Amino acid sequence: QVQLVESGGGLVHAGDSLRLSCAASGIAGGPYTLAWFRQAPGKEREFVAALWRTTGRAYYADSVKDRFTISRDNARNTVYLQMTSLKPEDTAVYYCSTSRTLILSTMRSPSSYHYWGQGTQVTVSS
Repeated sequence: QVQLVESGGGLVHAGDSLRLSCAASGIAGGPYTLAWFRQAPGKEREFVAALWRTTGRAYYADSVKDRFTISRDNARNTVYLQMTSLKPEDTAVYYCSTSRTLILSTMRSPSSYHYWGQGTQVTVSS
């Protein structure tokens, strides 16, 4: 029933901005944590940002803190990742994910999530 559809990726130059969107269905009735992960070729999938399911507090990876902002709309059906000051090292496939059952101590681990979007490619040229 849970479905995540991502959009907004593209090819940009270093220093540019992008906003990724994730339309989520089937989660309005429960306290779902919403998160963004990314994966570059040859690298492990890594945590980017999340909104905790009960408090709505935002958490960020150190590598994107002060550059990226995670947010959701008032209807709680779309989560965004506003990315600014993009760097070539930000190049990756970005995935939207959600979970109702994870705990705070495992929030940053991709193995804790059961629902994933299809991914959207972000490429940052130098």
